[in-house]
Amino acid sequence: MKLPSVALVGRPNVGKSTLFNKIVGKQISIIEDLPGVTRDRIYQEATYNNKKFYLIDTGGIDATKIDFNSEIKMQAEIAIEEANVIVFIVDGKEGITANDLLISDILRKTNKKIIVAINKMDIKEAKNNIYDFYELGFDTYIPISSIHNIGFIELMDNITMNFNEQEEKEDNRTKFSIIGRPNVGKSSLMNALLNEERVVVSNIAGTTRDSVDSVLKYNNEEYVVIDTAGMRKKGKVFESIEKYSLFRSLKAIDRSDICLVLINAEEGIKEHDKHIAGYAIERGKGIIFVVNKWDTVKDTTIQEFEKLMRAEFQFATYAPIVFLSALTKKRIHTLMPTIKKVKENIKKEIKTSILNEVIQDAYQLNIPPSYKGKRLKIYFSSQTGINPPKFTFRVNNKGLVHFSYERYLENKIRENFDFTGTPITLQFKNRNGEDL
Repeated sequence: MKLPSVALVGRPNVGKSTLFNKIVGKQISIIEDLPGVTRDRIYQEATYNNKKFYLIDTGGIDATKIDFNSEIKMQAEIAIEEANVIVFIVDGKEGITANDLLISDILRKTNKKIIVAINKMDIKEAKNNIYDFYELGFDTYIPISSIHNIGFIELMDNITMNFNEQEEKEDNRTKFSIIGRPNVGKSSLMNALLNEERVVVSNIAGTTRDSVDSVLKYNNEEYVVIDTAGMRKKGKVFESIEKYSLFRSLKAIDRSDICLVLINAEEGIKEHDKHIAGYAIERGKGIIFVVNKWDTVKDTTIQEFEKLMRAEFQFATYAPIVFLSALTKKRIHTLMPTIKKVKENIKKEIKTSILNEVIQDAYQLNIPPSYKGKRLKIYFSSQTGINPPKFTFRVNNKGLVHFSYERYLENKIRENFDFTGTPITLQFKNRNGEDL
């Protein structure tokens, strides 16, 4: 289901970052020890009263900067193109400024829902300035204090008022996205796939107004291909339009079941390739590494390059690697069978009796060491989720589960069942039902 988007807009130092963190709250999910993409101050998924949405931070708009005119235009473009609701944050203590007026001129031209959040209302001076902001020309004004929780419920009620009024029809087709750094051949691969499989392309509502997904038919089964923009390193995202592209790419990953991580064989493996793959894994997506432009490589064999890939992507050794050339279509026929296999694996379900047999054999083969006279015992295991597969273990004391033993159990599951291309999640619960 598509999630609505909320953009936070305002000049610097109005409390935008504080409000961003407050809205996102505990909804941030980070898996340790995995390379990830720095998403701070770009976007994050949030939930309020069981209503999910994307929260976008467009960055502070400052008229004192040299390139102010181009920057403010791009900042506004982010809000206009992506957001269903725009929260325009102003500083109640300082009162209305020239920057506020410039931002309001742009936002008034949109057809978006605009909420003016007058921040810092816990300060006495702010109460004297509150009515000055009506000059901005909007309909909804909500006094808030990001720090002291003033007006937060009213603000969130207004933001999410029309969210999830109608549930969208569930689309059970497998969705995959082609992700990677700019200029690695994503568009060429998408075009090659669509042409190779002779598909019918139809317009499906995507995450933005100018986003079009494609339907690909393979072996009489439909797949949805999600196009993405090139993902640049956060440190190199100097312009707002680059943030816009990165934001769209991350949303595409979230909408996908499987991510094709494209690697440019000419350039070799870059550090940011690991970040991109790490984000997709963090979000629980199936992974396939696609080494593109393989026809240009003359002095390295597939076996040698695959060995290098395994060394560089040690956190995703389960991901298959496909070598091809999107431009010449050499080896392009190897990709769809791999996608089909990963599709089956992310939804694979293991019978409880068979799983318990495997886990008990693994336990007896490698009994955990005791800690302060106590030893981990596994009473029962079962699969409790798919896409990605999730396994729950009932144990005597979840605190006795060492990360190395958890990895051991995962390896044993993978040895006995084919989970090529999909991350798997292990959860440990005490008999009283507490989660690890």
